[in-house]
Order: sequence, then C-alpha cells, then structure tokens
Amino acid sequence: MQQLFCRFALALCLGLTLSAIIAAPASLAQTQEQPAPRAIDYEAWQNVAGRAEEAIDEGRASNDAFEALRAEIVAWRDQFLRAQTANTARITTIRDQLASLGPAPAEGETEAPEIAQRRAELNAQLADATAPVRRAEEAFSRADGLAREIDTIIRERQASELLLLGPSPLNPFYWPEATGNLVASVHGIAAEPVQALRSDAKREALLQVLPLTLLAAAAALVLSIFGEATTARLTRAAVARAHPHARSLVGFFVSLSQIAVPVMGLALLAEVAQGTGLLGFRGTIVADLLPLLGLCFFGARWLGRRLFPSRSDRPAAFNVTPEQGRAMRRSIVFVGLFVGLTILMARFSDYENYSDATTAVLRFPLATLAGLGLMRIGRVLRLIGRQLAEDEELKVYGARGLVLVGRTTVILGVIGIAMAAVGYLNAAFFMLLPTTLSLAMIGVLLLLTEPIRDAYALVTGTTPEEARAALIPTLANFLLVLTALPVFALIWGARTADLTELWAQFKEGFSIGETRISPTNFLTFALIFTGLYLATRIIQGALRNTVLPKTSMDVGGQNAIVSGIGYVGIFLAAVVSITSAGIDLSSLAIVAGALSVGIGFGLQNIVQNFVSGIILLIERPVAEGDWIEVGGHTGIVKKISVRSTLIETFDRTEVVVPNGDFISGSVTNWTRSNHLGRVMVNVGVAYGTDTRKVAKILMEIVENHPLVTVTPAPGVDFMGFGADSLDFRIRAVIRDINFGVGVKTELHHQIAERFAQEGIEIPFAQRDVWLRNPEALTGMAPAAETAEPVVRADEAAPPGPQEGQRRGISNDGLDDDDEEEAR
Repeated sequence: MQQLFCRFALALCLGLTLSAIIAAPASLAQTQEQPAPRAIDYEAWQNVAGRAEEAIDEGRASNDAFEALRAEIVAWRDQFLRAQTANTARITTIRDQLASLGPAPAEGETEAPEIAQRRAELNAQLADATAPVRRAEEAFSRADGLAREIDTIIRERQASELLLLGPSPLNPFYWPEATGNLVASVHGIAAEPVQALRSDAKREALLQVLPLTLLAAAAALVLSIFGEATTARLTRAAVARAHPHARSLVGFFVSLSQIAVPVMGLALLAEVAQGTGLLGFRGTIVADLLPLLGLCFFGARWLGRRLFPSRSDRPAAFNVTPEQGRAMRRSIVFVGLFVGLTILMARFSDYENYSDATTAVLRFPLATLAGLGLMRIGRVLRLIGRQLAEDEELKVYGARGLVLVGRTTVILGVIGIAMAAVGYLNAAFFMLLPTTLSLAMIGVLLLLTEPIRDAYALVTGTTPEEARAALIPTLANFLLVLTALPVFALIWGARTADLTELWAQFKEGFSIGETRISPTNFLTFALIFTGLYLATRIIQGALRNTVLPKTSMDVGGQNAIVSGIGYVGIFLAAVVSITSAGIDLSSLAIVAGALSVGIGFGLQNIVQNFVSGIILLIERPVAEGDWIEVGGHTGIVKKISVRSTLIETFDRTEVVVPNGDFISGSVTNWTRSNHLGRVMVNVGVAYGTDTRKVAKILMEIVENHPLVTVTPAPGVDFMGFGADSLDFRIRAVIRDINFGVGVKTELHHQIAERFAQEGIEIPFAQRDVWLRNPEALTGMAPAAETAEPVVRADEAAPPGPQEGQRRGISNDGLDDDDEEEAR
C-alpha cells in the first residue's frame, strides 16, 4: 500500500510536469535525422538480450529484478530507434542520385558503361548506408519484444496477487493471535525508548541536547496543533483584502498553508524524536511515516472544507444542506485516515512479519472504515446529482455523471467490505484505496476550476462572469484533466513503466510508406504553419489597410485580392510546413488517389462551389457591396468566400448562396460597372385630354429632377389607348440607381401636383356589370319576353379605389418598399 501511495505522489509530479516535458525547448532542436552519438556495441546488447531471454524462460526473477532488466532493455531500444534515422539524409541523397541516372535497364538491355559503373557505385554506397539502419531495426524489434514479454509477466503476477484468497478476518479463531501481535507491536514502540534510556551514553547525549530538543518539540507541537486554525484565519484575512476578481485564486493558494504548516510541524516533531536517539526500529517507522500521516489527515480536512465549507458565505463546489456538508466533511476525513493508517499498517506488517491471518484481522477494520466512508460519500453525491437534475434553476451539465459517480462509489464501498470479509484482502484494498485517491483527485480538479477562471480574469481584465463563459479557461481546465490522466492510471495499478512505454510509443510515431512520422514532426508542422499563417494575416492586413486603399482599385477588387492572397498563403503554409516537418508527400500518392475518387463522386457539389468561388474572385462578376439579383434573391453582397456568397436582402436577412449558382445561373448586377440606371414611370390620363400637353408636362417634370442625366436624355412615350385611359411612360437614366425609389417617388408627387393644377384627370378602372336575372333583386316573377337590363358600374358605384385599381403609377418590376428600406 505504501508503494501505491508513493505511485500516487509520483503521479502528481508526473502530471504537473507532463505538459512541460512535451513542450520542452529540447524537443524543438530535434529533427527528422538524429545521428547516434556513438557506435552501438551490439556485442554488449547480445549479452543483455540473452540474459533477459533466460530470465523470461525461467520466470523466477522477482518483479523488482524484472523492472530493472526492463529499464536496461528500454535504454538499448532508444538507441536503436535513434540509429534508424541516423543515415536518413545520406540515403535520400544516394536515392536521388540513382533516380537522376534514370531507370535501370531491363533484362536484355544495356546502357552506357559510365552510367552502369556509376549506378553500381551508388548501389554499393546505398547498401552500406542502409545496412546499419536494417540492423538497428532488427535490434529494435528484439528489444521491443523482450520489453513486452516482461510486461506480460509482471501483469500476470499482479492479477494473481489480486485474486489471492486468504484467511477470513471474521473467523474468531484468528482474533487472539492478531490482538496479541498488535499489543506486542505497541508495547515494542513504547519499550524501545525505555530500553534506550538505560544506556548511560544515550542519557548523557540526550541531556546535552535536551534544551534545544524541548524547544524544537514545543515549536513542532504548536505548529501541529494550532497551525491549521491560525492559517485558516490568515486565509480569511487574505481573501477579504484581495481584489474581488482574485479572491478565489488567493483563497486557494493561501489555504494550502492549512496543510503545509501542520505537516511541517509533524515533520519537525519526527526529526526531534529521531534526534534524541531513543527510537528503535518500530519508533523509526512511526517517525518516518508521521509527516505522511499528517498529510493524509490535514489534506482530507482541507479538501472537505474547500468542497463543502461550513460557512454559507464561502463559495462551494456543490449546493448542499448544512447536514449534508457535515456528513461529507466527516466522511472525507474518515477515508483520509484510512489511507494513512493503511500505509502504517503495511509497514508494520512487513517489519513484524505478521501472518496472513493477523494481517487480515488487523486490516479489516480499516477496510470497513473506508467502505463506510465511501458509501456515505456516494449517497450524498447521488442525492446532490438528483437535486441538480430535477431543479431547473440549479440544473447543470454533468448531473447524471455525478449520480453515476455516487452510485459507483457506493457499490465499490460495499464490494470492498464484502471481499475483505471473505478473504480477498488484496482485491478489497485495490478497490477501496484507488477509489479514495481518485475521488481526492477529482475534488482537487474541481477546486482548481475557480482559480483558473480568476487568473484568466486578472490577466485579461474581464469579470469572473465573462471569464466563466470564455473559451480559454475551459480549454485550460480540459488540459488539466488530460494532465491528470496519468495520475489516475497510476492510482489504478498502472506501472510507471507502462506510462513510459506509452510515451516511447508516442515519440516513436508511426510509419507511412518509408516515412516515419513522430510528435516532433507534428510540433514542427504546427510551429511553421502557425508562423506562416500569421505572416499571411499580417500581409493581408497591410494590403487591406495601407497599400490597396491608395490605389484606384474599387473596394470589390481590393477584397478579392486580399482573399486570394489569404487562400494562397494558407496553401503555401501547409506545403512548406509539411515539407519542413520531413513528411514525404509522395508516400501519400495512393491515399490521395483514393481520396480524389471519393471527392469526385461524394463531394462534387462542394468542389464545384469551391472552383466557382475561385472563378468569382478572379473574374469578379460580382463584388462585395454590389446590388445583385440571383436565384430569386435580391440584396447587397456582403462577403464572398470560396464556397458561398453572403447576401443581405432588403428585409435585413442574410442569404447564403452557393457559388455554383453564380456560374451556372443568370445574375443581375445593378451596380457592377457603374451606378447609372434607368427608371420608368407609367401614368394614364382620361380620354379627351390633350396628349401633347401631357407629354410636355411630363418632360418638364423629368428634366427638372437633379439626378436625371442630360446624356442620355430622358424621354416620354405615348404608349397607346388603354381600356380606361391614355397611357404614357417616362424613361429617365439617373446618376445613381441606389436612389431609384426616391427619384420615382418624387416624380409621382410632382406629376400628381402638376396634373391637379392643369386640371388633368387620372381615371380609375371602369367595368360593365351584366345581371342575368335582375328580377331576383326585387322579388318579381321572371318575364319571358323581358330583356335583360344592362347596369353600368360607373352609374351604380361611386368612384374610388374600392371598385378597381387606379391606373397610372406603377413600378418597373422592383419592390419599391424593399428598395426604400435598402437605401
């Protein structure tokens, strides 16, 4: 159990430094070619491999011996891996030289003697260059296989130990022996100092350092007993004085002193006890583990108080009742004591060489304590999760996960107690101890959420609410969880060698053809691509804001150039970064061919729109800011991308039109080459009106408008004799078609005013209504000889828009309301 806890501590350090290891500057210096610093001694490797194969065949070595042997094999494997890329540049050069000579002659053909001699020399050089690589590959495969065999042996041994059935602690036959051994151990701890005091030399040595010892012991006791309460008050004072946006950050780090100060006191007390020279072997075990026991106890108290604070004015990770908070704090302290006492009991069991029955009886109370604590924690977590899932105001994402964690914790607590009672002690502690440490890790990760948010708020100058909704704190928390994954793996029985093996496989990468892609390649690709991408954006910004505005190019052309440079820059960044990373694109030729077939059939619409977008950027039939009509949509072009074009209609809605519609369909562009445009106004006058006078009046009105051009000159057409009126049409070209609605509106007003002054009537529609049976309106019997009368609509109904639509003013096919709203 002590080894498991040590793994937990080691995992914490590993998890905190994993990101730094990945992003270490040394990794930047690595390249695809990593020459071996010295020649490999394959004879020494043969001795190591033979010794490992013999140990594996016999299978009698201990786990520690196997671990040491595996570490030695892994060191050799790393050398072989580096040797595989030692001559990469030389091999590539020779192959390029051979390719420049052309293909080798087929059977029965000959080539020039000079070329044949040179080809033979290059082939010999290639064989010499590839021979060390092939030998390193063979040795690498052998070393990797031996390491895997050792891992299999160790895992099988661990599995067999977990399933080992020992004596049941519920058997009363074992109780007297266990009680006697425990009393003897406790008596031994107390008897060792008494035995030491009988020595005159030790008494004399103790008297010489007694004043300093008593002073140090007093200081240690003060730190151990009063340190937690004092640092708790210090934490409250620091939080009260901190910036409102940094209180969670300050409170978290200052509160860590509630663990550090009392643990330092216990460590000082252990040093004082050992400095007296009165402790024996048993006392030394207790003194060595005293700081660790304090860490378990005070760490559990700190975690419980931070997650479930007793005061309502403190931020809490969960919204619980005071009773639930007290229950959780006590349960967390119980499981913390379980961890510390389990480590202490394991050390004493090894030293005293307890029998299996005694070990089972003494450790069963600890398993019961841990199981009951986990069951209580699981019930409260399940209850909290159900409350969060049912209450709409408190409903949060992950409520079901909290319920699942609580239910799993309860089940593991029950199973742990049951298996310990039956006799599967190792399996029981394998469930209880990792579950306890995992819950502690989850609690620490939850507590780190608020400090990360406050740190982001302080750096960016935002509020905690804005920081909570930001992406960067979420990504930071996600990265923190990923960093904690190795810790969870070690907690649940993974060996350090397992994690290093995963890291070695990750560094080894994978092969595509004859190219090996490693994390260094990805890191190089990411750095170069990011740098070139930022350079592209800088160039785009300089062109958009500094260079292009000083030219005579229109806004649409400027946007097309900026967009085109952006796409070309991204493409070049991808090609350069892939090449710089050492990724051979020729190895992907087959894959690219298969993808091209899929693109041709499954992604033809996307490819069509992509190509159409490039054509739009080059030919520029439409540009940003143009007033167009395409596919039944009319509006202003807002953005042109490689796949689609964004149009803002006159209703202030945005329509995404695929670029293929611009190339394959017809597009009306009102403002592409210039803003000149023609407006037409139709008007009708009553029969009997002087047509030349009407034409003259209309010409005067349109010529006097300031936006109507002189060349081409406006015109008035006498369209003909309509059903209800004499029809005229005004044709006028205005300087800016964007003001077309306003121009027509003003012409309408002037026509109405001028016609009213001249007494010219604009008629309304007239209709004849025939009644087939007019007697039905009066209730009279129909007469056969009576003819059907004719009733004229203009005699029966007063003039007005109710009887028909007034002829005269109309539009030119555009929606006047939409145009006015757009302008």
